[in-house]
Amino acid sequence: MSKDKRQAILDAALELFADRGFHGTSVALIAQKAQVGAGTIYRYFADKEALVNVLFQRWKQAMGEAVLSGMDRSLPPRKLFHEIWRRLIEFSRKYPKQLMFLEFHHHAPYLDEESRMLERQLKEEFHEFFEMCRRQEITKEAPPDILVALVTGVFISLEKAFINAEIEPTPENEALVEELCWEAVRR
Repeated sequence: MSKDKRQAILDAALELFADRGFHGTSVALIAQKAQVGAGTIYRYFADKEALVNVLFQRWKQAMGEAVLSGMDRSLPPRKLFHEIWRRLIEFSRKYPKQLMFLEFHHHAPYLDEESRMLERQLKEEFHEFFEMCRRQEITKEAPPDILVALVTGVFISLEKAFINAEIEPTPENEALVEELCWEAVRR
């Protein structure tokens, strides 16, 4: 079996899942976009759920590596927050479709245990950061879950606005929103 066909299927599925969602994307539509027969998809993936999980795991892992790999965790909290924000922006600029795919599917009931584990691991990294900041009385006295949701929610909303050309994706706008997020969570 050709790696090119498998990659064509993955590329087509990513684009369709990111734009139309899981339920709005049929195997036939993926096959049409990948220019393969629908039966060909089943040679590579057991079903549509397996396909979406392969994509989710690939891109969640890539995002985690892009954001956390080589991170200097000894930086002061504000600088560490800036570094995380900067790396998230870099990932989004390089992989906007993949970011939207991950956002569209991260709470989905069709994600398998491995996909959910990757989601939990990345979220746990952010929880640890905010828990450390809370213990040092740097951030507001709030559960890390809430602080993570606040910051990631703003980040995703901003990226959607950038992608949809509702807000210009300038370094100044990125820095402004980063500062606003920090101000929202710090004491």
